[in-house]
Amino acid sequence: MMNPKHLDRFLINFDRALRVVVGHAKSTRPAPDAHCTDHHLTEQEQKHSAGLMRVNHVGEVCAQALYDSQAVFSRATEVKQQLHRSSVEEGDHLAWTARRLHELNSHTSVLNPFWYAGAYACGLVAGACGDALSLGFVVETEKQVEAHLASHLQELPAQDEKSRAIVEQMRIDEIAHGAAANALGAQELPAPVKVIMEGMAKVMTSSAYYI
Repeated sequence: MMNPKHLDRFLINFDRALRVVVGHAKSTRPAPDAHCTDHHLTEQEQKHSAGLMRVNHVGEVCAQALYDSQAVFSRATEVKQQLHRSSVEEGDHLAWTARRLHELNSHTSVLNPFWYAGAYACGLVAGACGDALSLGFVVETEKQVEAHLASHLQELPAQDEKSRAIVEQMRIDEIAHGAAANALGAQELPAPVKVIMEGMAKVMTSSAYYI
């Protein structure tokens, strides 16, 4: 029989999942692009920026699922607290990218429910393996996300100041999340697991760019 505490957590997370998937995320911090000029973009540039920001939005949908699910089985109070802090900041990213997509006259991924469910399942497995491996999963995830964001800074149109400001702040936050997980005693993941994570990320990014 499921532990009542775990059941409560699952119910809370289900409510959060609905809010994430339908796009009701709200930012707790000022948007990093608030003072940026919204320069004119060509149709091709706007479409490319939207594709990249949709990928980033999907990444934040997955981040909400991962942090919420990993917290279900986390043992140490400080680990739970750190997962929550990171989740709140990832929620900011979710709101920022959703708003930017709207400004670019585009849409979030229609596959968001699928991405959320898959990430939640992965997070449950990681959390059930113990705090050290769960934190190691955070470290590797944030490392890969930071690399994606760095590549997006290279790809975004130079005049798209607003998207670039959002992505840069996201990159800074992801580095901090990984460092915090490391400081709490993260255990490095086996190489095959890292390869699988990279493969899954490629499938997500290549499809989310378009849909």
